[in-house]
Amino acid sequence: MRIVVLDGYTLNPGDLSWSELQALGPCEIYERTPMAETLQRAQDAEIVLTNKTVLNEEIIAQLPTLKYIGVLATGYNVVDVDAASRRYIAVTNVPEYSTASVTQMVFAHLFNFCNHVADHSASVRAGAWSRSKDFCFWETPLVELHGKTMGIIGLGRIGFAVATAAKAFGMEVIAYNPSTPRRVPEGVTLTDLQSVFKKSDVVSLHCPLTKTNARFVNAGLLAQMKASAFLINTSRGPLIDEDELAKALNEGQLAGAGLDVLTKEPPDPSCPLLNAKNCYITPHIAWATRDARARLMRTAVDNLKAFLKGDTINVVNTAAISK
Repeated sequence: MRIVVLDGYTLNPGDLSWSELQALGPCEIYERTPMAETLQRAQDAEIVLTNKTVLNEEIIAQLPTLKYIGVLATGYNVVDVDAASRRYIAVTNVPEYSTASVTQMVFAHLFNFCNHVADHSASVRAGAWSRSKDFCFWETPLVELHGKTMGIIGLGRIGFAVATAAKAFGMEVIAYNPSTPRRVPEGVTLTDLQSVFKKSDVVSLHCPLTKTNARFVNAGLLAQMKASAFLINTSRGPLIDEDELAKALNEGQLAGAGLDVLTKEPPDPSCPLLNAKNCYITPHIAWATRDARARLMRTAVDNLKAFLKGDTINVVNTAAISK
């Protein structure tokens, strides 16, 4: 079977190996694929792997040999799963690989707000400490997490891990999940969406992007946040109305936003959040530690091996392809 990787660079910029995937069959690996070239590159392939290259209904309909789409990520909104299911094409994803790394990034953003390590280090390097009349100085308020309230939207694997870490720092944790979660960490209180935004000192988003929750973080919810609160998003950019968040930040409705994702990636220079007050943006790297990417590669290969043997591991449309 012919295997095509449409955009392999972010998974493997050169520090991992494709050898196990290449051992499964003829394999073409592209670093990136422009939309205009997707159809040509995937033509006649039975297996296509993608990270962010979109496989919509129009493209899928023109790939008659396609049997398997492997998404090199947890979220699979880049694939029209319904269109794939109608053609009995299996779609797999890679859950869990980045849980530890994304949790780490949540707290990296949070610690940035609490301690401003880089800012204070830059001040010291610029001579501010040498000129100080005292043995110490601080240029921003310093925030202790103990006793503060962490609000989590989405209690999946990553939300669960973030809640557990927050408890370890002595935080109170409240959470909202649109459906009954499989498990709730000890000491975490489930509540409604409005209460999470109203009561929390930190709100962290950990939910998938669906057809119904795009831009659910809007002016109404932002207005309910404490002026001292922080918003963190390491899940999907379109969950937030970026114009309304920029406005809320600039007007001081909340103390800051730490974002690893945006609606458009890379962002246009006109994105209002790029220059919003107290908005710190990292370039979608929460998932990208080498350890996490190695787990992603391992699982992606295992998913495909299972499919080739007739098994279903991490298939997101099992019911449709088994009919």
